[in-house]
Amino acid sequence: MPTAREIMTSDVSCVREQDDLRTAARRMAELGVGSLPICGDDNRLKGMVTDRDIVVKVLAQGKDPASVTAGELAQGEAVTIGADDDAAEILRTMGQHKVRRLPVIDGHDLVGIVAVADVARSLPERPVGDLIEAISERS
Repeated sequence: MPTAREIMTSDVSCVREQDDLRTAARRMAELGVGSLPICGDDNRLKGMVTDRDIVVKVLAQGKDPASVTAGELAQGEAVTIGADDDAAEILRTMGQHKVRRLPVIDGHDLVGIVAVADVARSLPERPVGDLIEAISERS
């Protein structure tokens, strides 16, 4: 079974804790992605910010994205996967936490992102279907 390191996207860009959300949104648009890891000055992962977070937690609340930092949206410890964890663990973690993307950590360093699409390309159809069902359930 493939590992996260083998199926992840390794060219990952972070948004810094102190970057405002307008900067984060601009970077997402430039990269064509819907989420970015939030990294601290110590280069450790602090969380994830999604385009949905920006819309629901900032714009819909009438807040100015230029005055809210990415760090303000980082809540608790980010859900991650180890670089050497196998695809079964990736599926388990995504399903348990109902997430579509997982930052990949090697020690304390962010080394990539693994998305549902990455898993789908590398595994038989049924486990991926089970994952989509698990993360799509309303809680």
